[in-house]
Amino acid sequence: MKAPTPVRSATTPAAPILELRKLNAGYGPVKVLHDLDLVVNAGEIVALLGANGAGKSTLLRTLFGRPRPTSGQILFEGQPIEGMPAHAVAKRGIAHAPEGRRIMPKMTVLENLQIGGHLIDPTHFAADVDKVFALFPRLAERRKQRAGTMSGGEQQMLAIGRALMQRPKLLLLDEPSLGLAPLIIRQIFDAIRDINVREGITVLLVEQNVVQALGIADRGYVLQTGRVVHAGTASDLLAMPEVRGAYLEGAIAS
Repeated sequence: MKAPTPVRSATTPAAPILELRKLNAGYGPVKVLHDLDLVVNAGEIVALLGANGAGKSTLLRTLFGRPRPTSGQILFEGQPIEGMPAHAVAKRGIAHAPEGRRIMPKMTVLENLQIGGHLIDPTHFAADVDKVFALFPRLAERRKQRAGTMSGGEQQMLAIGRALMQRPKLLLLDEPSLGLAPLIIRQIFDAIRDINVREGITVLLVEQNVVQALGIADRGYVLQTGRVVHAGTASDLLAMPEVRGAYLEGAIAS
């Protein structure tokens, strides 16, 4: 499959919104992240790539303190957040749409969105719901439907919409295309680009579909056993023989 040319030119905004410095984390005696350095600049889409088990999802969870870093720094807007409880991190302006969606299946679409907006001034709720419904019209059609009865693609739209209800400055997306049909994947990635371009929300994207991820990203990092092994602009990564051989010509990152 031919890799698309990235739709956005790589730029370097004035200041990073997220910085990881020599970050180490794991689960009990198992160390997963090793002296990891990573920067996400405000306004960017940054793709986080790598094989299954490379530590991508662990990195996102570590931002919320689960697991807690064993050493190193996590800076958000220049301020340390490592060790903060998850709700305090969310209040700072980071939202997470986790792998597997994890919506509330017995609640309606609207009730799930209410949960997403519980940290925000309730006077914004109606306007924020309207934005989510404009981004994902299918959710508007199913606003009173129980979330667990919807298709996988609709549930993924809801997971992203619920995260957006937090009015985040930084949106973490973990495998948003997992298990979805190609047409729905294109719709999801179009929505991610719109979130970034129209709403000005910075995105850190973990994704198994490397072609799609680098097609909308400004930059990317490739992880291997919890370490950064490649980093660069999306176009640079697409041109690297190591990346093409591992992820674009047979192997699938996850």
